[in-house]
Amino acid sequence: MGIRNGMKMFIFAMAGISFGSVACVADTLGQAMTKAYNHSGLLEQNRAVLRAADEDVASAVATLRPVMSWSSGIQSNYNKSLSSGVSDTDSTRVSLTLSAEMTIYDGGANKFAIEAAKETVLATRQSLISIEQNVLLDVVQAYMDVRRETETVALRQNNLRVIKEELRAAQDRFDVGEVTKTDVALAEARYASSLAQLELAKGNLQQSKARYRQAVGISADDLSTPPNLPKLPNSFETARSIALQNHPDMRQIQHIIKAAELNIARAKTSSGPTAKISGSLGLNRDDSPRTTNPREISVTIGGPIYSGGNIPSIIRKAQANKDAQVANLHVRKHQIEQNTATSYALLEMARASRKATEEQIRASQVAFDGMKEEVALGARTTLDVLNAEQDLLNAKANLISALADEQIAAYRLLAQMGQLTVDRLNLPVQKYDPAAYYEHVKNAPSESAQGKALDRVLKALGQD
Repeated sequence: MGIRNGMKMFIFAMAGISFGSVACVADTLGQAMTKAYNHSGLLEQNRAVLRAADEDVASAVATLRPVMSWSSGIQSNYNKSLSSGVSDTDSTRVSLTLSAEMTIYDGGANKFAIEAAKETVLATRQSLISIEQNVLLDVVQAYMDVRRETETVALRQNNLRVIKEELRAAQDRFDVGEVTKTDVALAEARYASSLAQLELAKGNLQQSKARYRQAVGISADDLSTPPNLPKLPNSFETARSIALQNHPDMRQIQHIIKAAELNIARAKTSSGPTAKISGSLGLNRDDSPRTTNPREISVTIGGPIYSGGNIPSIIRKAQANKDAQVANLHVRKHQIEQNTATSYALLEMARASRKATEEQIRASQVAFDGMKEEVALGARTTLDVLNAEQDLLNAKANLISALADEQIAAYRLLAQMGQLTVDRLNLPVQKYDPAAYYEHVKNAPSESAQGKALDRVLKALGQD
């Protein structure tokens, strides 16, 4: 790591950049991740999706409880004689009825529905973790791209200044007859090329800053040197094993499969009997002093005899949904293995490229210095110097990219292993507790003390 940090400082020194007054106010990679996590609209969206899944559990629980309702009505009767048109009877009846109904047996369908809804909640939580990883990985990519392009712009600016001086020197030497017009033209062409490369680097920097603002939510003003790489496995097999166990997509599909199995069991109960108990209490009063209070309680048992093939179709559909998710788990497993292998290979390539480029810079610097001395002795031409300088510049630009690629590859591998989360990175964020809302709604609270507690939870989540 000492060689690597030394090469970074070497690049900054060659580019003429001074970070002494900026380092204390520059944003770190961890700060950028923290800001993205605290202000991500995508995370907010999927947190709301999770809360909606939590409410499905509450809805399923509510189906096991009695349903109470009321009705009220006024009935007036007018009977008129056809001969005289005079009303023979005129009466008004007022009624009020309270009724309640509760399922006391359904073959376990409601319980299966509750368990399936719980599995869906667990699957949605894993989906939220996957979204969190994508948000943080986007920050790493954007952060390193801005760093890469910023250093490239500085390198191109310094190179342009050097070539401008060489062009001036070539022109002076031409004026005294030491070189030909061809040498001056070569210096002019190299200057024009360097200017074009600088403008291209500036354009790339603006694009990278726009992507950074989208990922983090703020402008990329000053970004500090990235920290050391996160701790990673020493072998692909270890990384692969961790990925298959911890990747949120794998866990999500496993919970979806469990929910599908419960839905199959629930579908099979559709052909069985159900039993309900119901009761009502009424209050009827008419024009006479008499008031009646009809009361009724009943138990009903029933079930399907023939459904035209609908129930078997529902069962087959539930089984097909499970089979689809089992196949999806198989496909996703191979995708995670492939992505992990790719990420690990890219990390190894970036490491090798960085080490080789560091050696290339050392050798190119020696060659460039030697060329300048040999030109003074007349043993080399201006073209030789320009070519040596271009080799050195290319090596420095390659090192900038290699350092950025190494960081990106490391965090991408971390994401494939399911470890690119605020908890594993120990980021100082305002953490979202996915279980807080669920714990308050899982028992389907009504407008009561539980409901007020739920309001407090929503306010704490920023959803008041």
